[in-house]
Amino acid sequence: MERIILDQDIHSVSDFRAHANAYLKQIKQTRRPFVLTQNGKSAAVVLDVSEYENLLEELELAREIRQARHEIREGRIQTHQKVKSKLLNKFDT
Repeated sequence: MERIILDQDIHSVSDFRAHANAYLKQIKQTRRPFVLTQNGKSAAVVLDVSEYENLLEELELAREIRQARHEIREGRIQTHQKVKSKLLNKFDT
């Protein structure tokens, strides 16, 4: 995902509402998120759908890596040969 450009990608909710089609087109073209403000404070982030899906995939991978590291620290690991043997036995029956 591209980084936010502060003078282009921060808009009030009312401004976004008034120009929604143009802003959504810009988000899709630039692949940068928009920060929406309400009463001068950040209130929401609008992302392109594919960028959102990419973020979710990266988050899931990071969680899986963190879980794997935890399992390694706990000693819950198996050798490649042991896993291969289990899989072969499972699918041979």
